[in-house]
Amino acid sequence: MEKKALLVDLFYLPPIEFFVAIEGYDKIILEKEGNYQKQTYRNRAQVHLSNKVETLSIPVVGGNKKVKYGKVKIDYRQKWQNVHLRGIKSAYGKAPYFEYYYPYFEDIFNEQIDSLFELNQKLLTLCLKLLQIKAKVEVSVKYEESPEMEDLRGKIVAKQSYEARDIYSPEPYSQLFGLDFAPNLSVIDLLFCEGPGSLELIRRSKKNN
Repeated sequence: MEKKALLVDLFYLPPIEFFVAIEGYDKIILEKEGNYQKQTYRNRAQVHLSNKVETLSIPVVGGNKKVKYGKVKIDYRQKWQNVHLRGIKSAYGKAPYFEYYYPYFEDIFNEQIDSLFELNQKLLTLCLKLLQIKAKVEVSVKYEESPEMEDLRGKIVAKQSYEARDIYSPEPYSQLFGLDFAPNLSVIDLLFCEGPGSLELIRRSKKNN
């Protein structure tokens, strides 16, 4: 039986919708050779603070030019790691699974990885491990306009509501703040709140269940 492969954009601590889309595939191929795009999930993630949904954004060097995603460097002149780690602690320090999972993320942030793609790949690998999603992950070696596999590139767009796509049907879970459930946050919101139950929630969130 031929194994299913999916070509995807690589995001920073991706939204839950991303994992709903990739769950069930045997192989995930990360697009590295396409041009970097600003104001996307490639360098931003959303977390749930006490009074609002906050966007954590990684500053990059040279993101304005037509540069391949794999060549984009992180701007460490800005102390963004401290901001992000403080934000994650503030948002999830009292979450049921925070103490179990947070050290893994902290270790990666403290590595000072130059490449945005490499940082995002490490974080994705960790998230897949914690979620117990066993898909094989590969990286593209050239850009293909019409790949011979399913193609999710350009489908999950930060500026557009998930409701515009036919992927994700939010399955509410217990969040720390607010009376109203905030859907499609970074997967860390789900992991810190639901721990080992996260994968089942992802499966129940598929639009075509």
